[in-house]
Amino acid sequence: MKNYTITVNGNVYDVTVEENAGGAAPAPAAAPAPKAPAGPKAAPAPKPAAKPAGAGAIQVKAGAAGKVFKIEANVGQNVKRGDAVVIIEAMKMEIPVVAPEDGTVASIDVAVGDAIEAGAVLATLN
Repeated sequence: MKNYTITVNGNVYDVTVEENAGGAAPAPAAAPAPKAPAGPKAAPAPKPAAKPAGAGAIQVKAGAAGKVFKIEANVGQNVKRGDAVVIIEAMKMEIPVVAPEDGTVASIDVAVGDAIEAGAVLATLN
């Protein structure tokens, strides 16, 4: 048997590997080897910024993680359900984030070039 220490995405694992003689089938393991964390863990992701004062009741949220590519609507602009408010870029694709219902844009909470996570609030409507 050989012991290895493997790091995957910042998590450290101690792994034991058993060598088989002549290509025989491996014996079933009784229990998985315990994972032993080593070293410091990554810092948790920062919490999203608080909503600006006067933000609307209807949230326009990102459906995927990416970068803000373009802002299509302005504060005070009337939008219809399905109108693009923000366009994000993810995996070299431009993805429009649309208004979930009719309303007036109350706030735009992102800027062009911002990195965003899926579910992040990009704008609000009244």
